[in-house]
Amino acid sequence: MNAFFIAGTGTDLGKTHVACALLRAARARDLSVDAFKPVVSGFDPAAPEVSDPARLADALGRPNDWARVSPRRYRAPLAPNLAARAEGDILRMADLVADCRTWLGSRAVDLALVEGAGGVMSPMTDEATNLDLMVALGLPVLLVAGSYLGTASHLLTALEVVRARGLAVAAIVTSESLDAPNLDQTIEMLRAFERATPIVAAPRAAEWDAAPLVELLLG
Repeated sequence: MNAFFIAGTGTDLGKTHVACALLRAARARDLSVDAFKPVVSGFDPAAPEVSDPARLADALGRPNDWARVSPRRYRAPLAPNLAARAEGDILRMADLVADCRTWLGSRAVDLALVEGAGGVMSPMTDEATNLDLMVALGLPVLLVAGSYLGTASHLLTALEVVRARGLAVAAIVTSESLDAPNLDQTIEMLRAFERATPIVAAPRAAEWDAAPLVELLLG
């Protein structure tokens, strides 16, 4: 099984957009896939169909399976630890790690994706960040960046932090930001500073074909 952790250099950059396109492209090659987002905040139980878990479930071909994709769901659009606390819950890193390991251990698929919440250094619990979860799982990282002005600094900083903790970065995906500089020019600039890892463009178009990314990750 090929498993990857989808992380972002920040919040709302398109992690789920990239994950969904990757899942659909892999399924188009008749590969078996699955996805897991261990915790999600900003979840409206009255409209689950617009949530990230529902989008991932739809990309898996199981549109009603969003509860299994994300077992820990909180209403407030806050960092997961704060959103959990607003509902009288306390998130613990040991529990999140156990959830992910149990899920990974029960998968027998060609491609498994674990999607984080927020950016690399976003708080997940009162004492740990998204990066701590990534390190505990030790999966190769698919790092999603934006294309806005300033993304180079955020991406290069995230790369330094991730690599300093001993994690491998399998690929970088530059997700197109709205009202941002030209996507191709942004990628050309990023490649001048990061030559060790492939950088793939992810246009915001819903029909974006992630087949080249599947080929890159799975061969």
